[in-house]
Amino acid sequence: MAGFECADHKNISHHRVDYGILTKHLERLDADYRDLDQFKMRTVREGIRWSQVEKTPYEYDWEPVGHMIRSGLAHHIQQLWDICHFGFPDNLSPLDPEFSDRFVGVCREFVRYYRSVDPVSTLIITPINEVSFISWLGGDAGHTVPYRTTKGWEVKYQLMKAYIQGIEAMLAEDPTIRILTTEPLVHITHHSHAEPRFREKARLMHEAQFQATDILCGRMCPELGGCPEYLDLVGFNFYYNNQWAKEPPPHETLDWKNTDERWRTLAQLMTAGYERYLRPVVLTETSHPKEDRPLWIEMLAVECRKILEAGIPLWGICWYPIIDRPDWDHIHDWHHAGIWDRQANDEFFHRTLHAPSAHALQLAQKDLAALVE
Repeated sequence: MAGFECADHKNISHHRVDYGILTKHLERLDADYRDLDQFKMRTVREGIRWSQVEKTPYEYDWEPVGHMIRSGLAHHIQQLWDICHFGFPDNLSPLDPEFSDRFVGVCREFVRYYRSVDPVSTLIITPINEVSFISWLGGDAGHTVPYRTTKGWEVKYQLMKAYIQGIEAMLAEDPTIRILTTEPLVHITHHSHAEPRFREKARLMHEAQFQATDILCGRMCPELGGCPEYLDLVGFNFYYNNQWAKEPPPHETLDWKNTDERWRTLAQLMTAGYERYLRPVVLTETSHPKEDRPLWIEMLAVECRKILEAGIPLWGICWYPIIDRPDWDHIHDWHHAGIWDRQANDEFFHRTLHAPSAHALQLAQKDLAALVE
């Protein structure tokens, strides 16, 4: 699968970051989809960019989304849709009383509009991308809306309230839709000589990564209306810097390349996630910046082979982002984490294939194909 970065949030400087525009993906949509042919990729992650669709409360401009839907149909591309990928409309915060109503409105109208363009395709929707991360980023770190530092749990609670109500509204419009969660898959541990109290604190921090999905299926906060049926396809986002020793401070990021004994493999973590929920799983985001991209792809192939050989229903692997993107807070700093790069200072944003990553990707596809055919 190919993930096109679709975040549209406000960054640490309170500036709107709209990756559909910044990466020229919306401008080059047909060409980007044609480029996927060489890898036989037919499934992509896209986003509606809520902040651009609903600039006036309860008034929606669906034309850019309609163009994307029609392009997907023309190129025989299956699009998985994010309603909210970190961005909220101007002057709206998860802590506002009207947030849930506004979110329910855009969810309902998206399904209605989508079906007016494409009445037959299976519609797979992620209501809110990475609730766990955006709750921390905006509620604890103060780096995006609502720019708070002590409200992480409250932001998460309100986002999940809207998430569940949004699912209910969408299912009322179309009972056939599928829901795909996309939450970070992390490993949090303690330092080697930590006292028992720090070990327990680290364990609880690790366990907290499942709060959003536990709420969705009704295991936590049942007053919000979660139920097992809402946890449909379970997506995990896994990156090279998703594992830390945090207790006691200072914080330490675990090194994936140097066989740190505290590092947990993708197969170990995804197996634990699958066993927790017993639903089909998807690796909904993964990538690595710069020269280590091919090594990361090779590792993914090995780990996903283990997952498939264990009989776990792994339904997809998404390289995210498939095309290069700039940093959120420093937009002139490009990550070089895609399969296609943008050359430095190229005002025309030409797509340049990163040949070592492309070769590694094709080898990985060949290796895994035999297990799923």
